[in-house]
Amino acid sequence: MCSHRCFLLLIFFLASHSSVTSRILPKISVTTTTTLDVTDSIRKTKDASSFRLNQQEEHSQYPTSSSFSLQLHSRASVRGTEHPDYNSLTLARLHRDSARVKSLTARLNLAINNITRADLKHTMYTTEQEEIEAPLISGTTQGSGEYFTRVGIGSPAREVYMVLDTGSDVNWLQCAPCAQCYHQTEPIFEPTSSSSYATLSCDAPQCKALEASECRNATCLYEVSYGDGSYTAGDFATETFTIGSASVDNVAVGCGHSNEGLFVGAGGLLGLGGGLLALPSQLNTTSFSYCLVDRDSDSSSTVEFGSDIPNDAVVAPLLRNHQLDTFYYLGLTGISVGGEMLEIPASSFDMDESGGGGVIIDSGTAVTRLQTGVYDSLRDAFVKGTTDLERAAGVAMFDTCYDLSGKTTIEVPSVAFHFPGGNMLALPAKNYMIPVDTVGTFCLAFAPTASSLAIIGNVQQQGTRVGFDLVNSLIGFSANKC
Repeated sequence: MCSHRCFLLLIFFLASHSSVTSRILPKISVTTTTTLDVTDSIRKTKDASSFRLNQQEEHSQYPTSSSFSLQLHSRASVRGTEHPDYNSLTLARLHRDSARVKSLTARLNLAINNITRADLKHTMYTTEQEEIEAPLISGTTQGSGEYFTRVGIGSPAREVYMVLDTGSDVNWLQCAPCAQCYHQTEPIFEPTSSSSYATLSCDAPQCKALEASECRNATCLYEVSYGDGSYTAGDFATETFTIGSASVDNVAVGCGHSNEGLFVGAGGLLGLGGGLLALPSQLNTTSFSYCLVDRDSDSSSTVEFGSDIPNDAVVAPLLRNHQLDTFYYLGLTGISVGGEMLEIPASSFDMDESGGGGVIIDSGTAVTRLQTGVYDSLRDAFVKGTTDLERAAGVAMFDTCYDLSGKTTIEVPSVAFHFPGGNMLALPAKNYMIPVDTVGTFCLAFAPTASSLAIIGNVQQQGTRVGFDLVNSLIGFSANKC
């Protein structure tokens, strides 16, 4: 009698213990594998060095619903490539990406510790009649921007390429006279040629909203410094922006006379962050969306202002960090590989009381960063499901690579992000198994970070329209709606 009861108790104990140590997937359809088109991915690497930007900008298939609409292009389609082969192009991208992540984590650490950029020792640029001074920086140009858009600036409007960045608030462009400027595709903007250009006074609310500013001759000066030593500095002004078919007056913009280190090729930056000076706030829009095309494609998509999240989108909570309102935080609850949830602490993606940790979604970071323990779990689960594939040596930050030469298509473990309410975003295989050369070396496109901050990068966002509902605090993901 006892042996029978003891046996039942043992079964109950094992079942209870199992429910604690393993996570059960929500009741949604989860596939264990997905197909990677190896041939198509390799073909794009060979095409990447030869395509040219279509000046008519007719590639986007997304039906625009707002007059506030801009075309969006990959960096390579605007600039072409100066690299001798795809492998060197990949290494340059990963180098820029490391600089970008260093910048983001440094900014967050400053905010958590209540240190503003104005508290840091720096020297703003001086007036034209005086000697030009700026922070000491590395001579290496990082060129972090990966997606460019074309905006009309001034009256009459002159179109310039600008980098799209959800991790920045201040809009800025290079301006003449140029004390120190990097190379850009088009001539430097000349503010004296625009009838709508006007500098801001030091008492203007836009000036007071800057993290780092200075007053000289009653004129507001701005500076934006990045964690890798890059910066832009100059006059803070208002100007007319032409966005699609609409003209918007009095947009606050930095007119940079001293710029170094970021966004080589573009004329400046459009900040789509969550702060008061970011473009969405200045447009008084309650929503916006973008779709990032394949970085090795010459096709284009759009960034839309005032666009609603589609009803069929995968929806996740949009969280805010009151220590730094620039970034968009994502309510991520878990990651599955091969249909199985990773065995990681439940708090892995939580933001703590000081504003540390959490998960941001960023258009400027290429490769998704995960805390080291989370990344190790993801990598190990992926490797377990790819024992039939030939391994290759690691490349830069990628430690999990494969030799797929001679393959046409393969099956790889599925990877999906999970959100509250059982919502799930399944990633296409090409968004996490990416080529690093033209001969068939592919790598798992995730990377570990020692920081508590996780970042969803643009490689994982490619081909998906990402919508931000700023009123209802939601992020929506719509596959194949570029």
